[in-house]
Amino acid sequence: MKKIIALLVLVSLFSCGNDANKLTVKGTVKGLKKGTIYLKKVSDTVLVTVDSIVVNGSPEFTLQSDIDEPEMFYLYLNKNTKEDDRISFFADKGVTEINTTLKGFSYDAKIKGSKQHEVLEEYLSMIGKFNNKNLDLTKDYIEAARDKDTIKLKQTEKILNSFKKRKYLYTANFAVNHKDSEVAPYLALSEIYDANVIYLDTISNVLTPKIKASKYGKQLDVYIAEIKKNEQ
Repeated sequence: MKKIIALLVLVSLFSCGNDANKLTVKGTVKGLKKGTIYLKKVSDTVLVTVDSIVVNGSPEFTLQSDIDEPEMFYLYLNKNTKEDDRISFFADKGVTEINTTLKGFSYDAKIKGSKQHEVLEEYLSMIGKFNNKNLDLTKDYIEAARDKDTIKLKQTEKILNSFKKRKYLYTANFAVNHKDSEVAPYLALSEIYDANVIYLDTISNVLTPKIKASKYGKQLDVYIAEIKKNEQ
């Protein structure tokens, strides 16, 4: 009897340990009657599916994945036509809730979960304004090239370059101000990877020890080292 009780205790402890390292993503896709929802993440530079669910009638879903530390995950929707709708979110251990619609799968997404995702949303709300302005400038540049308007072409190119530097500077400052979040090195790698290495070095040097030892913190150091090696 004692052996059975001990075994049950071990099983219980093992289960609790597993749950502590689990990410659960749940929510609804309003209007979805039939399709497949995939939970994905990048592993060794490859996007892999970690869980999926076939939706047939109910718009609710629950997906799970092992997770050791905060990182980016992606929710894909395949509507039996093409897999083109994606929701990106920064996840951590525990529950992340995502509610959206079929029509605006990525645009209508309301995400409630990790503190890291809150930081990412803060960044995206501001950088969205930069991106919209960049689209307008790019349109002007294309039109000037089409019309062979060399004066407007040079002016627009100059503005685009200046605007790009402003975006780099804003992103670097945001990362430095959030040096205690895994979002900081992630932004350096995903948003300003082609910036001057000085920006990347600045971010890496101010990261807290915990973040510097994180998945993206380590990747950033490796990336910076590769850049410097190639510049020699």
